Amino acid sequence: MRIDVLTLFPSMFRGPLTESIVGRAQTEKKIQIHYHDLRRWGIGNYKQVDDSPYGGGAGMLLRADVIVSAIEEVTEAGRNAINGMRKIKDVFGAKYLPYRIYLSARGKRLEQERVEQIARRYEWLILLCGHYEGVDQRVIEGGWIDEEISIGDYVLTGGELPAMVLIDAVSRHIPGVLGKGVSAEEESFSAKLDRKKEYPHYTRPEEFRGLKVPDVLVSGNHGKIEEWRKGNLS
Repeated sequence: MRIDVLTLFPSMFRGPLTESIVGRAQTEKKIQIHYHDLRRWGIGNYKQVDDSPYGGGAGMLLRADVIVSAIEEVTEAGRNAINGMRKIKDVFGAKYLPYRIYLSARGKRLEQERVEQIARRYEWLILLCGHYEGVDQRVIEGGWIDEEISIGDYVLTGGELPAMVLIDAVSRHIPGVLGKGVSAEEESFSAKLDRKKEYPHYTRPEEFRGLKVPDVLVSGNHGKIEEWRKGNLS
């Protein structure tokens, strides 16, 4: 999967997405993440990316001309890079089109089922990280965004952290990213567990400060173990 991130703060992504599973997935070329500083498309000598809202009010908005220029240029560059390599899944009826997501508090809340759908359906994402009071609504109305996503019913200072959450969640469902496919199939909110929270887990030592592992888990009776696990979903 190719992921292009449009952000005012590309350096925020260096730590969280260069370590552990996501970092290894990039090293192994299972995902490719490209970061683009929106100031590159800023207006004038001072590279202005925002302006005050019409009608007044507190805060600033990211400008439509800046955002659209960035999306269009990154899309064209991505198509050129992909062309001649391997065909990207086409769900829109034209070659090499990314699925464009705006991380916004106004978006639909991200849930596991949608994470799985994104990982399964799309091989190229453009993620737009909002900031300040958000973006000019014409970016949405004009068709430059395919979906707005929120990670929860609260407000953050920008879309960078939600973008990291989305990347991490989606990456786990790309073939080969996790060591064993079953790791992503049977976990909290997965279809295999009926979208419920996973059962509790225990490991050695068998007894720790008076707390013991449930007897059924050390019984060796796999039927009883499976029954216990199903009974402890929530």
